[in-house]
Amino acid sequence: MVSFDSKVRSFINEHELIQQGDRLLIACSGGMDSMGLLHFFLDLRNHIKFEIFVAHVDHMLRGDISFHDLQFVESFCKEKGITVFSKSIPIPKILEEEGGNSQAICRRERYAFFKEVMEKNSILKLVTAHHADDQLESLLMSLTKSGSLSSMKGIYPKRTFSFGTIIRPFLPVTKDEVKEYLEEKGGTYREDSSNAKDEYTRNRFRHHIIPLMKKENLNVPQNAVQLTTQLQEDDDYLYQLASEKFTQVIRKDEEKYVLDIPNLKSEPVSLQRRIIFILLDYIYDNSEYSNSETLVKSIINLCKTEDGSATIYLPNQIVANRRYSEVSFEREVTNHQNIEITLNLNKWNELKNGVRLYIGDVSNGTKSKESSNQTVYYFNSTEYKAPFRIRFRKEGDRIHLKGMESPKRLSRLFIDEKVPLLDRDRCPILVDDNDTVMAVIGIREGKNISKIQRAQDDIKFIIEYNNI
Repeated sequence: MVSFDSKVRSFINEHELIQQGDRLLIACSGGMDSMGLLHFFLDLRNHIKFEIFVAHVDHMLRGDISFHDLQFVESFCKEKGITVFSKSIPIPKILEEEGGNSQAICRRERYAFFKEVMEKNSILKLVTAHHADDQLESLLMSLTKSGSLSSMKGIYPKRTFSFGTIIRPFLPVTKDEVKEYLEEKGGTYREDSSNAKDEYTRNRFRHHIIPLMKKENLNVPQNAVQLTTQLQEDDDYLYQLASEKFTQVIRKDEEKYVLDIPNLKSEPVSLQRRIIFILLDYIYDNSEYSNSETLVKSIINLCKTEDGSATIYLPNQIVANRRYSEVSFEREVTNHQNIEITLNLNKWNELKNGVRLYIGDVSNGTKSKESSNQTVYYFNSTEYKAPFRIRFRKEGDRIHLKGMESPKRLSRLFIDEKVPLLDRDRCPILVDDNDTVMAVIGIREGKNISKIQRAQDDIKFIIEYNNI
């Protein structure tokens, strides 16, 4: 029987995860998996010369208990002479301000800290304790959520992160094997009580679905690793082929990309999809839109015919225009007034798509009775500073809504209000001279704006929809 140590070392060698002289940042929560990882690398350091650093994040979700986790990790590292970087991040406060999925926000903030530590200390590799059970959980969760190939590939042994890489040397071993290894080393760990809660999706899979699968076959986690490895290898090869075909299908023409429909259609469907994914990566610079299956489907549908012309609007003011056998991708052609409009007071201001906006003194005689195509709002001039402008959203925009202690991110507002992905970058935003978001026109208004005129209100604004 192959030992735990041999399995992991063989995996490290196969994927070339570690070299002599590496500086490694080990992500350590203090739990069983990460403490097993830390013990393993302390032993491995006797055979390969490298430096170990540890990063720990207290998410402040469990009060004193999570702070004691931090102290546990710091104490262990001090005993072993390891430099540790630790940080307490107020996740409850961030959740209050933004809403959203707590685990996703924890991960975002945690990895932002890891990135910061790596960049400040010239550490090129982040080591995490993901194992075979994690791979199985990720595979099943992806199948349940979307079933897209990009998500079904699961966790890679290594991937680019910051200016370095993340490596996962424990992928070939199971959680039970990690536990057994840690016990053999006489290691201790901290138990996270949140792991027992079924309110998290991953925990429901871990507690209920995977035990049933293991009753059928104890080797199901290893099978998941084998399957995802094959998917990763096959997909990487197909992407290599798509990259070679890319310039035959897509050309860069000054400030736009042009897709040749006949050349795209001449390729197998598997390559068509990947060519478009590569195009999206160029357009969106590896952002959240680069891996959007929805955008790929929209573009493929646009290319189904070469008759006449058609247009689809993509995020960030990118427009795909089909003209017969070609599709051009470029930033939406608008004049400066449509990008940012300084509003005239006490006059009607023309926006886009038949929308007009009036903003001015309450005493002005302009019609202010709400009708089927008009909505009237009021606010006090001391709350917002003129001049007022209309613009599109920017990164980091927030709006302070009624009933909320802190402002809410517009990205979360759009999700909560079910605004279609392709429409979010074209929603007009009303801001004041300090760039404070007063309202997202047609969606929500800030806490200081009311549909009912109050005694202190001396400004009104009216939205008129003439395309109704």
